[in-house]
Amino acid sequence: MARHEDGTGDTPNRGRAETEDERADRQWHELIQEIRVTQTGVQILFGFLLTVVFTPHFQELGATDKNTYLITVVCGALATGALIGPVALHRIVSGRRIKPQAVVWASRLTFAGILLLLATLTCALFLVLRVAGHDPYVPWLVSGVVAWYLLCWFVLPLWVRLRHTAQP
Repeated sequence: MARHEDGTGDTPNRGRAETEDERADRQWHELIQEIRVTQTGVQILFGFLLTVVFTPHFQELGATDKNTYLITVVCGALATGALIGPVALHRIVSGRRIKPQAVVWASRLTFAGILLLLATLTCALFLVLRVAGHDPYVPWLVSGVVAWYLLCWFVLPLWVRLRHTAQP
């Protein structure tokens, strides 16, 4: 990429005067900050989920609730793996001069982790509300919460992206 003396240049990054490596470094740091937030939450949730099976009340659950629990734990384990994956990826590829590609793959793992976190939270909420209430409104309540997650995590960001992204 051509850069001028004043630091400006023909860059595809909308006004940022940064090289491909600088852009990858910035994106990596931003991604790691995002992962720290989600990773902590999913690890705490997963830790609590692992303890449930050892409570006396767990043995009293019906087959549906036990299966929901198993699905929840597996989703939590998968989410944990996907959100820790970028750290392992970085360790393994560090120093190989492929940070732009590492950022792409780490972003994909993070997005997969967010989707799996959504599944974990949905299943956990469903299970807790079923056990706590046994009411027919539980699926509707869970659906409302999932709709809220979808709005906050995907719809709003996509709307902002579409509305505020500069057209070439």
